[in-house]
Amino acid sequence: MARKRLGEILIDLKVINEEQLAKALKFQEQNSCLIGEALVRLKYATEEQVAMALSKQLAIPYASKENQILNPEKGQGLEKYIPEKFARENIVIPLFVENNVLAVAMSDPTNIFLIDNMKAISGMDIQPFISTKAQILKIVDSFYQGSSDLIGKVIDAEAQNKGGKEASDADFLTPDGKLDLDKVIVGESKGAQSIKLVNAILKQAIAERTSDIHLEKFDEKVSLRFRIDGVLQERTSPAPEIVDSLIARCKILSKLDIAEKRLPQDGSFSIKYQNRVIETRVAICPTVFGEKLVMRLLDKGSVELNVEKLGFEPRQKEDFLKAAQSPHGMILLTGPTGSGKTTTLSAVLNTIKSPEMNFMTLEDPVEVKMEGISQVQIRSNIGLNFAAGLRSFLRMDPDVILVGETRDNETAEACIKAAMTGHLVLSTLHTNSALEAIPRLIDMNTEPFLLASTLLLTAAQRLVRMLCPHCKVPYRPSQEEIDLFMKESHLNPAPDPTKLVFYKPRGCPKCFNVGYQGRRAIYEVYFITEEMKVVITKDHDIRKLKEIAKKQGAWDLRASGWRKVLAGLTSVDEMMSVTVVERE
Repeated sequence: MARKRLGEILIDLKVINEEQLAKALKFQEQNSCLIGEALVRLKYATEEQVAMALSKQLAIPYASKENQILNPEKGQGLEKYIPEKFARENIVIPLFVENNVLAVAMSDPTNIFLIDNMKAISGMDIQPFISTKAQILKIVDSFYQGSSDLIGKVIDAEAQNKGGKEASDADFLTPDGKLDLDKVIVGESKGAQSIKLVNAILKQAIAERTSDIHLEKFDEKVSLRFRIDGVLQERTSPAPEIVDSLIARCKILSKLDIAEKRLPQDGSFSIKYQNRVIETRVAICPTVFGEKLVMRLLDKGSVELNVEKLGFEPRQKEDFLKAAQSPHGMILLTGPTGSGKTTTLSAVLNTIKSPEMNFMTLEDPVEVKMEGISQVQIRSNIGLNFAAGLRSFLRMDPDVILVGETRDNETAEACIKAAMTGHLVLSTLHTNSALEAIPRLIDMNTEPFLLASTLLLTAAQRLVRMLCPHCKVPYRPSQEEIDLFMKESHLNPAPDPTKLVFYKPRGCPKCFNVGYQGRRAIYEVYFITEEMKVVITKDHDIRKLKEIAKKQGAWDLRASGWRKVLAGLTSVDEMMSVTVVERE
C-alpha cells in the first residue's frame, strides 16, 4: 500500500484545505523547499501540526513536552552519548537509553547520515522520534545548561591557567563580525581575560533569560547584576582590576570611543548564539567610582507576536481587536517604561496586517522587526522626531500608523489629525491608568470634542511574573486575601470563597530557585462608548468615566491581576506589587 502524502494527511486532519495545499505546492516549487516548510511559511499550518502529520506518515513517534516524551532526565549520562555541540549543530536531543538503544528526538528523522553519525558517536542503535526544531532547541538549552556558574568558571580557569596560546577576537567572531558565543569560552587559552569573561557573562545572561546586564564599580566592591523577569539579581562579580578592561571590550564591540570616559556613550552589537541572532544595546555612563555599563539584550527569536499569548482576558481581547479593525480612529496604550507596551501593539499589528493595507510605524528604537510593515527609526539629532515623522507619513498613503510614544503637544496634535483624516493610529502614553490618558491629552492642548470623536479605545498594562509551573505550591488563602479578592476582583458571578485556592512560589533548579519563570501582561481595557464620549466632551471627569465603564462590565488592573491569581498563574504578592487600588 502506497504511503499517503503529507498534504493529504493534513487535509484528512482538517489542518489545511485543497486550495491551501495547491498554493503551498506552488510555493514549494518556486522556493525549492519541503512541503512542510512551505505550509509553515505560508502560515497554513504550525510546525507542531506538520511534525504530527509526519509522525503519522512515517510511523515514527512524536515527542513533545505535552506528551512527556520530550523530557530527558539528567543523571543518566545522556550527554556523553550526544555532546552539546553536536546536539546544537544538528538539532537533536537524546531522550533515554533502553536495551542498548538510544532514543533521540530529531526534526528530520529521514536524515540517514545523521542517524549513522549518532550511531557511531554513541556506539548504540538509534530509535528516532520526531519533534519541531523550536521545541528541541528549547530542551537543549535546559538539558545541557546545568546550574553551574559559567562566569565563576571563567574566573577560576584564568586564575589557574599558567600556559597556552593567547586568545584573540579571531577566536570568537563570525566571518560577518558577529560575536559568536557558540565557540569555546573555557578552554586552554591564556590571557585576554576580558574577552572570555564578557563572552561568559553574555552566555550566562542569555541562558537565564536576562533582559539587562548591569556592571558597575563602587568604592570597595564590584556589582554584576542580571535583570530577570523585571527583577535585578546579583551574580558572581569580576575582580575590580578587570572592570575597566571589560567595559573597554564592550566599547570595542559597540564601536565606541575607548578613550572617552567623561561622557555617556551609546552603541550596539550583534551576538550569534544557538542559531539565533541577539541584538545588544550598550549604554555607558560615568559615575564617581568609574564607568557604569548596562547592556540590553534583544532576543528577537523569543518575542512571540501572538495576541492569544499576551495575557488578555477574552472580553479585553475582543474589545482591543474590535478597535484595531476600525478603519480610522485612535487607540492609546498606557503604562510605565518596560511594561511591554511595544510588544502588545506589535502583536496587534501582526494580527490585523494584510497585503491590502499600508502599515507604517515610528519607533525609538525599532526593537521588533515585522515583515510587511514599514518601520522607521526616530533620529532626533537630525530632526526626525515623532511629530516630523508623522507629518511625512501622511504623504505616504498609510492605512494604519503606529506612533511609538506621544511625548508632546505637537505629536498629540498630529495623531489626532491623522485619526480624523481616515487613518487608524496606535500610540502609547506614560500614565498610571488607562483613563488618565484622556486628561493628559487635553493638557497637551487637544480639543476635548476632537478627542471624543477620534478615541476608540484606551488601555493600560503591567507585567507580572508567572509562577514556575514546576514548583508552585497551592495554599488556602487567608481571610484578608479572601476579603480583598471578593472586593476587588469584580467577578460576576463571584466564586465560592470557601473553595478558593491560590498559589505561591517555592523555587527549583528550573527557575534558578526564584519561584517565577517568565512574565505576562495584565490589562485594563476601556472601549469608548457614546456615553463616555459625552463625558469627555463636557468635563472629562475620570470618576464619571470609571462609573460608566464599570456599568458596562469593564474592570481595572487590580481586577485583571486577581483573575491571574485565581487561574494559578501568579502570586498575590507579585500581583499587588505592580498594581494599585483605584480610588473611588
